[in-house]
Amino acid sequence: MAKQEFKAESKKLLDMVINSIYSKREVFLRELISNASDAIDKIYYRALTDDNISFNKDSYYIKIDPNKDTRTLKVMDTGIGMTKEELESNLGTIAKSGSFNFKNENELKEGYDIIGQFGVGFYAAFMVADKVTVVTKSLDSEEAYKWESQGSDGYTIEPAEKAEIGTEITLYLKENTDDDNYDEFLEEYTLRQIIKKYSDFIRYPIKMDVTERKLKEGTEDEYEDVIEEQTINSLVPIWKKNKSELTDEDYVNFYNEKRYGFDKPLRHLHINVDGSVRYNAILYIPESAPYNYYTREYEKGLELYSNGVLIMEKCADLLPDYFSFVKGMVDSEDLSLNISREMLQHDRQLKIIEKNINKKIKKELLNILRDDRENYETFFKAFGQQLKYGVYSDYGMHKEVLQDLLLFYSSKEKKLVTLEEYVSRMPEDQKYIYYATGDSIDRIEKLPQTELVADKGYEILYFTDEIDEFAIKMLMNYKEKEFKSVSSGDLGIDEEDSKESKEKEEENKDLFAAMKEILNDKVKDVRVSKRLKSHPVCLTAEGDISIEMEKVINAMPDDQQIKADKVLEINVDHEVFQSLQKAFESDKEKLGLYTNLLYNQALLIEGLPINDPVEFTNDICKVMVD
Repeated sequence: MAKQEFKAESKKLLDMVINSIYSKREVFLRELISNASDAIDKIYYRALTDDNISFNKDSYYIKIDPNKDTRTLKVMDTGIGMTKEELESNLGTIAKSGSFNFKNENELKEGYDIIGQFGVGFYAAFMVADKVTVVTKSLDSEEAYKWESQGSDGYTIEPAEKAEIGTEITLYLKENTDDDNYDEFLEEYTLRQIIKKYSDFIRYPIKMDVTERKLKEGTEDEYEDVIEEQTINSLVPIWKKNKSELTDEDYVNFYNEKRYGFDKPLRHLHINVDGSVRYNAILYIPESAPYNYYTREYEKGLELYSNGVLIMEKCADLLPDYFSFVKGMVDSEDLSLNISREMLQHDRQLKIIEKNINKKIKKELLNILRDDRENYETFFKAFGQQLKYGVYSDYGMHKEVLQDLLLFYSSKEKKLVTLEEYVSRMPEDQKYIYYATGDSIDRIEKLPQTELVADKGYEILYFTDEIDEFAIKMLMNYKEKEFKSVSSGDLGIDEEDSKESKEKEEENKDLFAAMKEILNDKVKDVRVSKRLKSHPVCLTAEGDISIEMEKVINAMPDDQQIKADKVLEINVDHEVFQSLQKAFESDKEKLGLYTNLLYNQALLIEGLPINDPVEFTNDICKVMVD
């Protein structure tokens, strides 16, 4: 029995398989199980055209057999087996795939596919084993053969004894080191976990002898360990079943089994597409956000399967960022996988799937919004910020997709409303969609700037999330109605007293100029207010940066120090204004005192910090003792 060497390029590839191609060592079992499944599939395909071959699905299975005494792990199948020539061709040349050739030579029945196409998966066994033996008997041979290798130094092939058709692979595990515990692949729990994770939906039974603690026969309180053969995998995935066979409970159980979340999902989508790219998917819209959802640590993505075999745990390319809260899986027969089957060679198929999924998710969210408002509001409180980030991100590229999914608190309805609902209620004379920003609903309701808009009977949307105004700036308008902040310089409301306001502006221009000089560069201007009714003073902003945006941006760690162009507006009908006029005429020092007090008062109303709190308290004391 002469040892045969791998070809030089095969030695290099074997080293890559062991050290580079696969990101996780545990996938060796996925690869061997997938190959075993392919071997059984091949008999099935042969039976379709050869009347001499009968295929009874119940006779075909895969068996996993760990042995702690010998530190070996066996993977057995009742598939088609290999001839001596096939052992030479398929295992003697790395990346020579018998499955790939078989697929090209046979027309496969819909719903079935040969998974292994690159011929490297088998060699993943060397990531955990320093010796591998393969004993196999082919459907096309009376003889059985044994292939054995200890890695890149070569392999041997010799006759062997095997009664039944099929293949038995034995892995002699590497010795444990301080960093690597190979014995874990002999543990029932670990093996079951790996099988359930990667191969739960292989169409043939994956069997293993399992130790169960059971009540000893004839006793009431004595227990014993009983070893019994069990099927570990689920066989038929839920997404392959007819929707009519499944209940809501089935979908919730699948959600829990896959640990997509610890909540109960609000909705599920079961998608079956048979188009240019065939795929099945089960998607979930969660009820609550994970604890780390709005952090950098959160990873979005759906589980990606190829013919029931898990390829990626979190395929981020299947979801846009704004729908990153969606959980679930996608299974497709049409994916172009790379050599490790852990990534895709190109993303054309993924883009088609992602585009379709995106439409399905939006449609389902709109259905919930229309038919189940209470649950939609529950969803929106958890993930509404993400939808708003989606409007703002990528320069507003996705705003058309998301605008109808947004909710904001209404000053009139005292609840969350859509933009569609707001616009449908607008009076004919209302030109803009008005909004106010603040830390809370209670705080916004007390803002002086809302007085004129509210007095006109117009509805105001309350923006309490930091992202709100940024998103709206990107949205710009909704159904041809522009958004307008109640704190903007021009509210677009025609006041009857505009002529009177202009007269008062002109009459007191020297006073306002003096106040602006006192405040220096703190404000861009001081002017008569057209919006205030009962309050003496407020701040408004001109330009693209609002006061609320200034607060948000300056709270960020990059220390940009952005400033809004602030305008101090004075209510000339308030009694405080009379004090200002008197001080301007007779006491310039008192005018400075009053001006600074009013400015700091306006800052406090806006939730902005006062530059010098000590000076502010001293100014209050001066007024009190005056």
